[in-house]
Order: sequence, then structure tokens, then C-alpha cells
Amino acid sequence: MRLLFIRHGDPDYVHDSLTETGKREAGLLAEQIEALNPGELFVSPLGRAQETASYSLAKLGRTAVTLPWLEEFPARVDPNLSEGVRKAYENELKMEDGKYRPRIVWDILPSYFGAHPELFHPDLWKESEIVRCSDLLPLYDRAVNGLDELLAEHGYVRDGRIYRAEQASEKTLTFFCHFGITCILLSHLWNCSPFLLLQNTATAPTSVTETVTEERQKGIAAFRMLRMGDISHLTAAGVQPSFSARFCETYEKKEQRH
Repeated sequence: MRLLFIRHGDPDYVHDSLTETGKREAGLLAEQIEALNPGELFVSPLGRAQETASYSLAKLGRTAVTLPWLEEFPARVDPNLSEGVRKAYENELKMEDGKYRPRIVWDILPSYFGAHPELFHPDLWKESEIVRCSDLLPLYDRAVNGLDELLAEHGYVRDGRIYRAEQASEKTLTFFCHFGITCILLSHLWNCSPFLLLQNTATAPTSVTETVTEERQKGIAAFRMLRMGDISHLTAAGVQPSFSARFCETYEKKEQRH
């Protein structure tokens, strides 16, 4: 089994669509989509992913199945519930009507992340202060259960921390989606804390991440990454990847902060 996670193009988040740069990126991706041998196609319900996919679907002459759980991971942290949690966002907190506005779970500051070893643990992250002050767990369960149900339909059944290959397959499933949800799903496949991926990786718009199963023991499959954030379709065209999903390379670069 082969899984491809394709991030949407450079986003216009306000209108949930693509910028002109994003449209160009999606077009360049579409020029290479046949070579990716994408197999079965799935797409997030959000506009920026749907628009990105539309270029490749037109090239292939095919349609994709929209999966609600494939939307960008929507979990939010409520800074009003804990002074400790406020330290995770202390230089980025904003107030509205006398209360702190909710924050995206993966926007925590590196100093907070490094000071909380439970966020690195494959199980204890679920008991962390960040998680207790958020709606992360039910949304995490919705996403990973959705993936497991789909994999089970193709013969790969979750059993604890492994997958049983009840009907081995060399099919490809391709997901047009988002950075955050890709981190969530990969953390589940690899049995690690999602914070490790959310904090320590970034994938450029329209990049391709590829994992495949390995069956070194009969009937037991593990998912192995072959590439993460591949943008060869952009570099081949001489196009620099857009900056979305990254934070400032140096603190002084104010134009890169968000």
C-alpha cells in the first residue's frame, strides 16, 4: 500500500482559496500528476485543497472523494483556561471582548515545547496541559479513525500499534489536503506524538509526501516514508516554493512572521 499526501497550493486563508502563486503551483503539480501514479483520489472539503486538486483532476479526467475528516486539523487551545498554557503563546496572544482568542494547537513557542517532555511522549502528550485546554482529542480521534477505516477497507487493519495486512495490496491512495492534518495522520501511522511533527517539520505548498508499507513479517505491515515535502515539480520549473507553513527564519525578518 502506498499513501501520497499532497498539500494545497499557496493559500488565501481569508477566502479559503488559492493565491495566484498557489494556482501556478497547482498547475505545475498537475503537469506531473500522471507520473505520480496517484491511484484512488481523496480530497479535503476545504476550498484551497479542492481548488488545488481540481487542476490534477482535470489533467487526469477523474474525480475525487471528499472526506470530511481530511480537512485542516481544526483543534484550538483556549488560553483563558490556564496561565501555563498562555506561556505557550505569550508573545502572540490576542484579546477580543476581554478574553484571549483561541490559538492553533501547533503554534506553541519552542521554549514551551522544550520545557514539556510529555509533548514528546507517544502516549503522555494526550494528558498534557495543552491538550486538556483544547478540543484536540476528539478531533484527533475523528481523523485517525477515518484513516484506519479507509485502510481497513483496503486490507490493512489497525491492531494496537501495528497494522495487520489481511489483504496485502500495492494500491496507491492519494490525499489532497493540508500540512496539519498530514502531521496528525503520520503521527498515528508511526505511533509518535503529533507535536513532534507539528513543531519540527514543514511542507511547502503543493509538496508531495509519500509513505509505503513494508511487510518484513508475514501479515504485519509498517508504514515507511520515502519522501517528505517533495517539490521537484516546482524546482524543475525554476519556481521557488512559497513560504506558507513556515515561521520566520530569523527573528529580525518581520515580514516572515505570522
